[in-house]
Amino acid sequence: MNFTKEKVTINNPADITVILGYFVIVIGVGIWSMFRTNRGTVGGYFLAGRTMVWWPVGASLFASNIGSGHFVGLAGTGAASGIAVGGFEWNALFIVLLLGWLFVPVYLTAGVITMPQYLKKRFGGTRISLYLSVISLFLYIFTKISVDMFSGAVFIQQALGWNIYIAVIALLTITALYTVTGGLAALMYTDTVQTFIIIAGAFVLMGFSFREVGGYSTLLEKYSSALPSPSLRLSPSPHLYNISSACYTPRQDAFNLLRDPVTGDLPWPGVVFGIAIVGGWYWCTDQVIVQRCLAARSLTHVKAGCIMCGYLKLLPMFLMVFPGMISRVLYPDEVGCVVPSVCKEVCGTEVGCSNIAYPKLVVSVMPNGLRGLMLAVMLAALMSSLASIFNSSSTLFTMDIWTRIRPQARDRELMIVGRVWVLCIVAISICWIPVVQAAQSGQLFDYIQSVTSYLAPPIAAVFFLAIFVKRVNEPGAFWGLMGGLLMGLCRMGPEFYFGSGSCLFPSNCPKLICGVHYLYFAVLLFFCTGILVLLVSYWTPPINDRHLHRLVFSLRHSKEDRVDLDWEEVERGRKARREVEEKNKATRNEENETNKDKSAILRLIGWFCGLSGSQAPEPTEEEVAEASKQLPDISEEPVWKHFVNANALVMMAVAVYFWGFYA
Repeated sequence: MNFTKEKVTINNPADITVILGYFVIVIGVGIWSMFRTNRGTVGGYFLAGRTMVWWPVGASLFASNIGSGHFVGLAGTGAASGIAVGGFEWNALFIVLLLGWLFVPVYLTAGVITMPQYLKKRFGGTRISLYLSVISLFLYIFTKISVDMFSGAVFIQQALGWNIYIAVIALLTITALYTVTGGLAALMYTDTVQTFIIIAGAFVLMGFSFREVGGYSTLLEKYSSALPSPSLRLSPSPHLYNISSACYTPRQDAFNLLRDPVTGDLPWPGVVFGIAIVGGWYWCTDQVIVQRCLAARSLTHVKAGCIMCGYLKLLPMFLMVFPGMISRVLYPDEVGCVVPSVCKEVCGTEVGCSNIAYPKLVVSVMPNGLRGLMLAVMLAALMSSLASIFNSSSTLFTMDIWTRIRPQARDRELMIVGRVWVLCIVAISICWIPVVQAAQSGQLFDYIQSVTSYLAPPIAAVFFLAIFVKRVNEPGAFWGLMGGLLMGLCRMGPEFYFGSGSCLFPSNCPKLICGVHYLYFAVLLFFCTGILVLLVSYWTPPINDRHLHRLVFSLRHSKEDRVDLDWEEVERGRKARREVEEKNKATRNEENETNKDKSAILRLIGWFCGLSGSQAPEPTEEEVAEASKQLPDISEEPVWKHFVNANALVMMAVAVYFWGFYA
């Protein structure tokens, strides 16, 4: 069967007009924002923030979390194995409450801007914050950038019929244009709006999908019999491989959230406890998420924003997982393909095509015009998230790693290094795409969660103990992180060496190592790291309370002065920055004189890339000191405090109802 001829590609005037119009508007907003925003201003970041009310906080938390990787990954795993993957989303309803009620109060009273900064204040020294920066870059590349590029390429491949690597190059070209013209300034104007457009578009697609399949009851009835045609599930040559019926028959427990602890593909103890640990790392310690909360006007607004985000996290099960299952019912030969040669023809990979479930619905079920709008919004949201990740990882590398290698580096060098680093991580991510394609039987969401389960639990354990246990000290935290990393690599290394395998081609990885489900391993890794941190901490001298005021949960209301453990280093850094600033003032005056003699074209290129000599200076010591005074306290008005607490209880009751209904 020739699937190439059967593909419904976007080639009609209505869709093309909508897509082009959408991108013209997005790039127009980017160019407009360039004229309205001084891209060199960094001092304003400290002084203008902390004014967001609850609804942008909640929308921003949700927007930061949901991307096209979710649409492709959740729908793909839903198509392959049912609704259990929705547990990753619904666990967040409880985790975001931990963020707002337990973690953010400590971050606020600590007066920190970044997570490495919190660990540096809490423990002193530089090795823990440096490790967190490096591991964050690793996770950015292997679970965010490569996955986002792959999921975007899957959309382009399904919509236009292009090869996946041509699609990646096209995606990166448009993203580069988007980033250079608008950068993060454009994101401020477009991200929240795009989120609601995506939700609206997803609701429309869900409606068309359920109408196409015949309703929810028909989905329940037909999913279990969504099998590929006999000619497409039999091996063309019995000598090549033996295809078991288990490889193409939907699971009997497809509509159960909680599955058998031994034979389940997502066993219930792992879903309840393992996802909570990975989610704790993501929602409570990840810089991108926590930064949204630190920008809120007060702790009450933080909590209300977390509740709004929790309610929004109910939606992915209905907007992504169920449509993925419908896609398998409507297109079992393609979404449920099992013969490697057929899968290769359908989606370009031999281990399965469940990842095309959602884009296949978009290009097949949506009407002309609406289909183009849905695809354009998906790709625009993907590109904005890529731009944000590029910027975050570039900042992380430049400011936390390069400045250690070259402390004397000036502003212009740091900006060039940041841009070169973006090119490096793009190249690494493209090279990693074949691994993403083949990992976890072609199920993108399982790949993301498995890599995270091997690397994130030690970080979650250290943050949890740092906030709630005063006795934990720097040696305990550092050796806990090192021990946890070693354990995680011992599990991750063999899996990627031998491959995660598929139904047709099981992995040769030893059962002793790879036989433990990744969610069980996350629980084991979390507790082993915690025990190691506590053992080393109790064998070494404790940190005096005068260094811990407002850095741990039990001392969050303390009014006593805190002596930071790294105060001497901070003073040296301030002195060095003052000297550099004085040199930079003289250099900027010289550059301004030189710029007058530059050609108009060179000046235009410099301004376009943000490398012009007229950039605003770094924040002064006075600005930073003023910003630290404006850090909010954690006092709340009693009426609103009780109101958000009551709403949190209501949201937990709603979450328990949905868990119970689908368990």
